[in-house]
Amino acid sequence: MSSLLLAVALLWPLVVAGSTVWCAYQVPAHQRNYVSMLWVSAAWPALLLAYVGEFQWTINAWMLGGYWELNALSRPWLAFTALLWSIAAFHARGYFAGEQRQAQAGDANAQRRLQRLTLFWPLTLLGNLLLIIAQDIASFYLGFALMTFAAYALVVHNGSPAATLGAKAYLVLAVIGEGLILGGFLWAAGTSDTLTLKGVRDTLASADHGVWMALLLWLGLGVKAGVIGLHVWLPLAHPVAPAPASAVLSGAMIKAGLLGWLNVLPLGAQGLSPEMTQLGNIILVAGFAAAFGAALYGVWQQHPKAVLAYSSISQMGMLTALVGVGLVTPSVWATLLPAVILFAGHHALAKGALFMGTSVSEHMPKWPSPLLFLLIALPGISLTGALAAGMFSKWGVKHALYEFEQERIILLLTWAAIGTAALVTACVWRQWQQRHQGGSDSFQWGAWLVALLAALVTPLWLPLPEASVIAPPLKEWVGIIWPFPVGVLSVVVLMLALRRSAISPPPSGDLWWVYSPVAIICISTARSVAGLCGKGKATSVALALKSERAVMGGLLRGLQAEAWMRQHGGGLMMALAVLLALLLMWEGL
Repeated sequence: MSSLLLAVALLWPLVVAGSTVWCAYQVPAHQRNYVSMLWVSAAWPALLLAYVGEFQWTINAWMLGGYWELNALSRPWLAFTALLWSIAAFHARGYFAGEQRQAQAGDANAQRRLQRLTLFWPLTLLGNLLLIIAQDIASFYLGFALMTFAAYALVVHNGSPAATLGAKAYLVLAVIGEGLILGGFLWAAGTSDTLTLKGVRDTLASADHGVWMALLLWLGLGVKAGVIGLHVWLPLAHPVAPAPASAVLSGAMIKAGLLGWLNVLPLGAQGLSPEMTQLGNIILVAGFAAAFGAALYGVWQQHPKAVLAYSSISQMGMLTALVGVGLVTPSVWATLLPAVILFAGHHALAKGALFMGTSVSEHMPKWPSPLLFLLIALPGISLTGALAAGMFSKWGVKHALYEFEQERIILLLTWAAIGTAALVTACVWRQWQQRHQGGSDSFQWGAWLVALLAALVTPLWLPLPEASVIAPPLKEWVGIIWPFPVGVLSVVVLMLALRRSAISPPPSGDLWWVYSPVAIICISTARSVAGLCGKGKATSVALALKSERAVMGGLLRGLQAEAWMRQHGGGLMMALAVLLALLLMWEGL
């Protein structure tokens, strides 16, 4: 039964994509239902699979041999991923209702955009699902690459210059990341002759150059996870992507990098080399740099989705830091891992709800505004740890760290939560400033409410191991909640101080605007060097040809002398013989 459900879960998105292609050729444009219920159902079999139980599948006929598994890590990961994709698809049904009407009315651009998005959406989903259950290198990399490149269509959807730039930044960083991942996998697989992720993890823990393999994989997977320095695609892509696409990009797909780390890095392994521990320290520092840096930069942004993008970078920075703890202090990892899974699942649904909320504030239903914006803010408040599932998530992390006396990490995470509160406050404020009446489609606001509820009660539906969710004791509530009011107050003070200021907000993408001119200069320099090399090559070829002509001319003259020698050889030999005879006669005298 589980094998049949697995096959359906992976094949159903392909069926949905195939139906999109069939519709494009067989159904008249004015009758096409691009975002149909069939399309919405793409993730449903995978969601059901997550609740069947833990299983293993070995498929010898699959590429180099498939090894797929639902375990204590991949099962909850599949659950929150498939749930978010399902909710986002419902939201998309309402979000694209107006564009679908344009397409049915004969708008060729709308038809092209919707055809592209509805084709690549299930393919992106398929890649996301495959990488979660994959435990062999080939399957994981196939799923990761499929998800990465198919998602380009989700970012570039509206075709505007800003969307083109965001998609370009996404694709450039994606290609760099894929190259690093492939290099790390091939190096590890070749070193230990392994084809599984567990084999890679063991290789990284024991090989002489394991730390360099780990560095490649951390950076490559970190492009998707928003590692500081490689994060620049997020604030460029999110503001231009449709809200449901942003929801899955920031809620589900960004977690693929984190899942890759959990699968391949030797987290919790004892006896790691000093170099690997040092890498753990680097990851720890990079994580907190992202957590604080993104918060400080993000509160200045004008676009709500840009603020949320920096919030994702900040939250993933906290998770990155926890991964670093797993290398620096391996003994804590077994206790910390369930808390990390809950953190990731709660963040996925909360961030999905926040991104869907931006579309609701742009097309406000006819509800009381204070109630609507309170609901919009709720998942963000939960992310700070001040409410519902967020309290359980934050306390689970703190509890594990308290057991191993990691007070310094706890303090840094607490201060980082202030940044989360500040970003959520700034986002809601920007949404209030840019709100528009006009009413939302019922699918649009209905899916948003479901995502909001799922985010608030994450521990109730996420299939975590028993006793892994710990309720925070009452005496700890103040320590968990206080960052939220402090973050709100800091933004209020900042807004009041800058109310009459002429300071321009910094551009979204931050380091992209440094990387871009540097890359242009490097490319220009490379072209100049290539031009010089081309001129040098042309000069060398000309000199070689000239030398060749001279040598060939000499050879031709030599051949002409040979012909003359053949013609007069007899006479010359007679003259030589006479000369020799005279010499002999001279000697005789």
